[in-house]
Amino acid sequence: MKRTAIIIKSAIDGKRYIAVDTENYDKILQFLNERKLIKKFELICNTILSGLKNSDLYDKEDINDKCKQVTAMKFKGRENARIYCKEVKQKNKTLIVITSELLPKKKNQKNLQKEINLIEKVAGYDYEIEN
Repeated sequence: MKRTAIIIKSAIDGKRYIAVDTENYDKILQFLNERKLIKKFELICNTILSGLKNSDLYDKEDINDKCKQVTAMKFKGRENARIYCKEVKQKNKTLIVITSELLPKKKNQKNLQKEINLIEKVAGYDYEIEN
């Protein structure tokens, strides 16, 4: 499915970017503001842009071969929310992490069919990136 994403943050070295799905941008931003999760979002973005690994904040959702490019920003706590992302590697080796779909509340440790469907949906997105 063809979608559009806009770059909102970039690493100092220009090798990593954070982008947001234009169709879901308002919903994601509203959720982060309502739940006071903007600082956590900033922390996760800075971790990604710095090239650091922290599986408590951001990790692959490697449930099957279709979903290898799908990752999750994790907002653990009372809500245990997720923002599912698609990682896109450009020809010049830059990495773009696109925040695609919001899961406001994850109630279980394992991915149930609801989460699997959402992750597979994100895997099927084909993004056109705008600056």
